[in-house]
Amino acid sequence: MSTTNARIAPLAPPYEPPVAAALAAMMPAGSPIEPLGLFRLFALHLPMADAMQGLGSFVLGRHGRALGARDREIVIHRVCARCGCEYEWGVHAVAFAPRVGLDAAQLAATVRGVADDPAWSAHDRLLVRLVDELHDTATVSDPLWEELRAEWSVPELLELLLVAGWYHAISYLANGARVALEDWAARFPTPPPD
Repeated sequence: MSTTNARIAPLAPPYEPPVAAALAAMMPAGSPIEPLGLFRLFALHLPMADAMQGLGSFVLGRHGRALGARDREIVIHRVCARCGCEYEWGVHAVAFAPRVGLDAAQLAATVRGVADDPAWSAHDRLLVRLVDELHDTATVSDPLWEELRAEWSVPELLELLLVAGWYHAISYLANGARVALEDWAARFPTPPPD
């Protein structure tokens, strides 16, 4: 959802010390950019921000996570695209996609493509199918589950489900509050001319 008419305005500096501490915990150490609008929205409710930061750190961090970062990012991008959350899709397209090797065609396929898009490997197609089934039906069919079980461990499968659900929640928050797009973030790709 692209809009600048925020329903709930995120906090703006100067920040009270507890807010500044919460925002610092959510941002990468030494980040030169202003805390994300989404984080400044969370900081309006510090107990919620604290809970969100904990789960977000697990999902995006390295400590204890089983799922590979590239798989995680395919799921995140597809969830955000299916939810129409240009805000979070764009942040991840800049901050994470280059680090995990997602190229422009693959990013575009998360928005406009289907699971059998030529941008995807057989492994990647399973991730796209998983997100699409969860988005469309809130469950996973038995045939797809069997394919997923052959490719990922139980801890990885749990994380795949968690990441998809977590980014649905993030998309609902960003879209529902109408968080303004970050100036530096990517935008959904425009369709190629016919």
